[in-house]
Formats: sequence, C-alpha cells, structure tokens
Amino acid sequence: MGNKLSGKDLIKMGFPQNNTVNIALGQIHRYRKREKKERILQEAKEVLRSPKDFMGDAIWGKVAEGLIQPVEIRLRQLNSNRAPFCIFGENEIDELAKRQLYDALKLPVSIKGALMPDAHSGYGLPIGGVLATDNAVIPYGVGVDIGCRMSLSIFDIPGSYLKGRTYQLRNLLSEHSKFGMNETHKVKSDHEIFERAAFKDIPLLKSLRDKAYRQLGTSGGGNHFVEFGIVQLQESRADWKLPKGEYLALLSHSGSRGLGANIAKHYTYLATKQCPLPRQVQHLAWLDLNTHDGQEYWLAMNLAGDYAKACHDDIHRRMAKAIGSRPAVIIENHHNFAWEEVVDGKRCIVHRKGATPAGKGVLGIIPGSMTAPGFIVEGKGNPLSLASASHGAGRVLSRGACKSTIKKSDMLKTLENQGVELIGGAVDEAPMAYKNIHTVMALQDELVQVLGTFTPKIVRMDK
Repeated sequence: MGNKLSGKDLIKMGFPQNNTVNIALGQIHRYRKREKKERILQEAKEVLRSPKDFMGDAIWGKVAEGLIQPVEIRLRQLNSNRAPFCIFGENEIDELAKRQLYDALKLPVSIKGALMPDAHSGYGLPIGGVLATDNAVIPYGVGVDIGCRMSLSIFDIPGSYLKGRTYQLRNLLSEHSKFGMNETHKVKSDHEIFERAAFKDIPLLKSLRDKAYRQLGTSGGGNHFVEFGIVQLQESRADWKLPKGEYLALLSHSGSRGLGANIAKHYTYLATKQCPLPRQVQHLAWLDLNTHDGQEYWLAMNLAGDYAKACHDDIHRRMAKAIGSRPAVIIENHHNFAWEEVVDGKRCIVHRKGATPAGKGVLGIIPGSMTAPGFIVEGKGNPLSLASASHGAGRVLSRGACKSTIKKSDMLKTLENQGVELIGGAVDEAPMAYKNIHTVMALQDELVQVLGTFTPKIVRMDK
C-alpha cells in the first residue's frame, strides 16, 4: 500500500538526499496514502524525470518545485530595525498589541505597518494590525476567520417600521439565521462558487467543499451577529437610491466558517515548517508567493473570502424575501484579508487583520456594540494607515474577563434600558466588553468620513 512507501524508495529511484524527499513523503501521506505503492512510485519517477511538466500540479507541484529549486530550511532572524509604522490612538491600545506590531515590523519581508485605534493583542499580528510585506503572505496576518466581513442592507422603508413589529422581526431572525457549529438551513441554497476550479483542483479545498455547502448562509459564534436596526443617513451619494433620512436596515458580521478555519490551520502549519522563526514571532511565519504553497494559499484565501461574501448574500437574500423588500443600498467589506496593493510606490501584500479597507472613496461599516451605533464610512486613502481604519470599537475586556466579572442578568438589563432585544448571545459580547466607539471614531477622523450610523434594535447571536 502507498502508506508503506519510504524515503529510501525515493532515494533509490534517484531523488536527491535533501528536503525534497520529505516534501514528497508529506504530499504522498497527505493525499495518496490509500493508493498502491507501485502506482505512486511510477508517478514519482515521471516527476523526477521531468519536474517542469508537474509545476503547478495540485499534488506533485510542490515536489517538482523542490527538485528544480531546492530550498534550505533555516531559522529566519529578525531585522534589528523596524519597518516604518504609524499608530492611531496609541493611548487606547494595550502594550502587548504594540509589541506584537513592533515584532512584525522586524520581519525581513516587512515594508510598512500601522495600528488602528481599536487594536488589541492577538496571535501573529495584533487585532487591528496592518502590515505590508514584500511578495509574502502571512496566514496569521490574515487571521483564522479568513474574509470575516460586514454586510449592510438598507431598505427603502422608514425606520419607524420597527415600532410594533419587534415580535415579527424577532421571529424572522430566529427562523432565517443560523449560528455556530450545528445549525444549518433545512433548505440549502446553491451557489456558483461551488463550481470554482479551486474546489476541484486543490485537494484540501476538495475535502472541505461538502462542509462549505452545508454551512452556506450561516454565521459563526463569538462576536458574529445578524441584526435589524435603524440607519441614519447623514450624507448621500450619487450612486445611492436613497436621500438622507432614517431607514430600516439589516447588518451581519461573519466570515468563511469552517472552510476558512481549516485553510488557516493547514497553511499556517506549512508556513511554520518552511519559515522557522524565533519563538516569540513563530505565528508570523510567511509563505513566499513565488512558491507552490504561497500560490495555493493565495487561491484558497481568495476563495474563502468569496465564500464569506456568498454566506452574507444568502443571509440578506433570505431576510429581504421574508420582509418582502429588496435592499436599496448594500455596503460591505472584509476586515480579515490580504490584498495586493501599491504602498509608497512598491507593489506589496497588505494584511488587514481586524482592520477595514479605507482607500479613497471606499465604503465600509465599523460596528460599535449592541448598545452603541455602528458607522457607515467612506475612506480617505490615508497612506499613513495604509488606507485602513478600525474594524470596530475594539475589546477592552477579554472573553475570560467578561465571564468572570459580568453577570448575564446585568448585561440583559443594560440591553433592556437601551431598547435592544437579544436572541442568544453570551456575556463575552456584553456592551461593557468594548471600548467607547465614539472615542475610537474621533481618533481616526483623518482616515474615514462618516456618512451615517446604524443603531442595533434586534440582535441575533450564537447561543
């Protein structure tokens, strides 16, 4: 059987005695271990004979790359100096988050960085961290929930529609939104994304396709939500169908579900094996975009981002159908992703981990908390922030601290006093867990222009 194949078999065939043998064994064990040894050896012989013919192959491409351009695996040292950076709202940010940014700025691939005023510590890059790198992508610089995003549907229905319809809208949220690991829609939606070549060509994605199909249109746990509220448009734009005023709106926050989490886990592991770093920065291991794995992660990351959008689209389609109205305006943005952008005249990979794209004229949503407004914003394209802004108010209490210091009854009382209904939810998402959103917004007025606000009224979260 294929799982009995050893490195000696490959060396005897003519494979060089370097890391290429380990790469080949890893690929075979991961994707071909149930196949016959003879068949695998025959394919390996063909790869050895003509590796160029297998470049880009889903399974053998990484082996071919190792045969053509052997890479020495060695500990990467940090630079002694930091890449240039800017911190917005420094007095509102904990020291650990700053130190995490400082470490990231010393990576040999780092070009420039920034920290948003909602920042707090995380794994790899801090939450609220932005980092531009030279032809390298850091899986933990993107985050585990790849493509985590906001989506806002504004309906041409007056905000007063909510009065007297709380029970009806609460039932719609309970019936048409699904959360967590186990809830899925009984009637599944099909989507063109499942016909993407990446779902067929990349073995990892192929194995995740069925799970992604089941979870389409659902939301994760933690701080993910679907909520009805009132939008107050303070400004209007030529491309909007709505003038200034108050409107019924639906806001959702979620990401790429199990698909993104598994992609992050898989490629972070590969990055740490290929790019060993000192212990304190091991989560910042990167993949060179000129390599097989780097290109594969880039494809997988973009697929996960598009899948996250498809989930939001399905949620909003279901809700719009239930209330019998189409959105007049849709605003949406990622805040856990990496983009290829020009920074100070150089083409870079810009990681925004818990940061909102804020290029000039780019729209986005920055939520507050269940009792604080979110903000509809238009980016100013400030180069000091790498055209970025905060992705929310930012946590002031960790989830553990919330559980040990906040009572559920106190949280519910606070929500009641603010006229907010909650379905599900836990104390780690209590309003008091977050910074003051108005302070955060004041600290980034040079990054975004506020066009309007969203005030939550009926909130659905995981149980």
